[in-house]
Amino acid sequence: MPETQKNNPLHGITLLMMLEQLHARYGWEELGRRINIRCFQYDPSIKSSLTFLRKTPWARKEVEDLYLLMIS
Repeated sequence: MPETQKNNPLHGITLLMMLEQLHARYGWEELGRRINIRCFQYDPSIKSSLTFLRKTPWARKEVEDLYLLMIS
């Protein structure tokens, strides 16, 4: 079986893991400034953010991009 994910830095990283690390590093207020989505700005929580991000590909992409920036 070929290693199709060997160059993907997000391989094995769940959305929950990304969100928890981003929240720990930036906090909700800074996440809301960096990524303009309501679930980070008004009554934020991990649960509500996961629900929104799983349904909204463009917002998930923004979170993934910020995560990649953070780990680089």
